[in-house]
Amino acid sequence: MCFFNQISSHLLDFIRLESRGGVERILAVAAPGTRIGDGAWLLLQAGASDVFRWDHSPQPELEIAARFERWRFVDDTIASPLVRENLVGKSKAWISALRRTVEAAAFTEAPVLITGESGTGKELVARLIHTLDTRPEKRDLVVLDCTTIVPELSGSEFFGHERGAFTGAVSARDGAFARADMGTLFLDEVGDLPLGLQAELLRVVQEHSYKRVGGNQWQQTRFRLVCATNRDLQQDQAEGRFRRDFYYRIAGCTCKLPPLRERTEDILPLAEFFLRQLRPDHEAAMDEAVREYLLQQTYAGNVRDLKQIVTRISHRHVGPGPVSAGDIAEEDRPAVPPSAGQWNGAELEAAVRRALAGGATLKEIGQAASAAAIRIVTAEEDGNLRRAAQRLGITDRALQMRRAAQRENGMADGEAIA
Repeated sequence: MCFFNQISSHLLDFIRLESRGGVERILAVAAPGTRIGDGAWLLLQAGASDVFRWDHSPQPELEIAARFERWRFVDDTIASPLVRENLVGKSKAWISALRRTVEAAAFTEAPVLITGESGTGKELVARLIHTLDTRPEKRDLVVLDCTTIVPELSGSEFFGHERGAFTGAVSARDGAFARADMGTLFLDEVGDLPLGLQAELLRVVQEHSYKRVGGNQWQQTRFRLVCATNRDLQQDQAEGRFRRDFYYRIAGCTCKLPPLRERTEDILPLAEFFLRQLRPDHEAAMDEAVREYLLQQTYAGNVRDLKQIVTRISHRHVGPGPVSAGDIAEEDRPAVPPSAGQWNGAELEAAVRRALAGGATLKEIGQAASAAAIRIVTAEEDGNLRRAAQRLGITDRALQMRRAAQRENGMADGEAIA
């Protein structure tokens, strides 16, 4: 928890450092009478989980306790084997997505829309939502891939049909709405549904009632709706390819899964996880060349693409030792080995340009780069300062002194309690 009486660059740096960019929970509480204004957004962007003024309500201590209780439940769930052994990652982007998912699943019954590129883990997240759903009489998860629905049979797939409703209907059949009653209905790639079918589904989603194809009797169904898509449904609405009213029925809560390029620090932990799955009798170790190779790839198919590469590596690997460069299939090997020093090219220059355009001085840019490097390496080494110092090329003592100095700068404008 962080108490402050004014918002400054030192305070923002402190929150950024101590929260590790938002991974650790920090509640920023302003002293009575402090003007926060737009500064609240700066504090949240720096990594604070919430911001308010101490005197904004009669019992701020109860608000603080309630927030930390909720956050503890969410973060304990993310750290549990249920999540850790299925949805691997510790990056800020991934943890943020999981936090939204757990909170929506455990504390609401609202429909959830999961968005993200192909291969980011949307179905795994949908299954997690169903598992964490706290309805006492919860039943099964029913999965329906909207890309495989034949238009002529879509009514039967969703609504079911009565005997004799059409040629070949020799017996009555339950559709997805009936099978998902008291459970969860997961519509994968919902963005591919035709407009006409979206209109037909709207009534069921809104009123939980429907008729079988060829039937006259209204059926009732109570299910939690979870949808996923790799499409930009906002753009599809603007272009008339997705109904606005249907969108608002399915997007009670939204969860956007980041592509692998936005969570690169998760690449190696994911690769090791897949190796353990594929070769449980071997250690999930990799030579430096293999680690560097995996970090250099673009992964158009995201986590699914990474898993395929690791699977091919696993098939070639023999012996008890770590995976080596020769285990990488010829078709997967880089044409030219990655050259050292690529990190300080155009991307770094672009970041410096943005900082200069924003009025940052050379000293501030250097301090920000140093703080970011310390934060990233310390997080990747799980807080082990000895290993972090080795990677940074400094002594343990120097790293400790730098972290202490950054903390002091963060506390210069107000008392901070972590």
